Amino acid sequence: MSNTKYILGSFADPDELMSGIDKLQANNISIYDCFTPMPIHGIEAKLGVKPSRLPIAAFCFGALGTILGFSLLYYTMAHDWPINIGGKPSLALPNFVPVTFEITILLCALGMVATFFFRNHLFPGRAPRVMDIRATDDRFILAVDARENTNHELVESLLKEAGAVEVKYNERKYISYE
Repeated sequence: MSNTKYILGSFADPDELMSGIDKLQANNISIYDCFTPMPIHGIEAKLGVKPSRLPIAAFCFGALGTILGFSLLYYTMAHDWPINIGGKPSLALPNFVPVTFEITILLCALGMVATFFFRNHLFPGRAPRVMDIRATDDRFILAVDARENTNHELVESLLKEAGAVEVKYNERKYISYE
């Protein structure tokens, strides 16, 4: 069995990359991922990438912030140390709105950042890993899983036909910068 894990097609132009995606999908060849130095409009729909679930996490963190903010204010102002200020009630809800709102926004923002870093494996101190180092500069890389698609010659010919500058076989999942 071959040690090749990925077949990488390197494109110089984003239009040629989109053409390569079309050619591979027309031949029922599954694409592992695309690596580009800039965003390309419409590539997510073409690859079938699901929408992000980050808004769901944002809502959960926001709801947690609302509950914690209101609970803190209720405990300190109405339960633990109620103070009669000018005959106003201890549980004056309009007074709780600004602090509850700010805690909601704070926990929502911090929670979304933590979720994004955790989901994308962007931990502090971790070395960046990429399939091809040129994907961060000027190349558009199309990665095809070589173990799923056993006809490597067909994949290579389709990539070259679509305009790939270079097709290479990658034996490891990622190449480290170091």
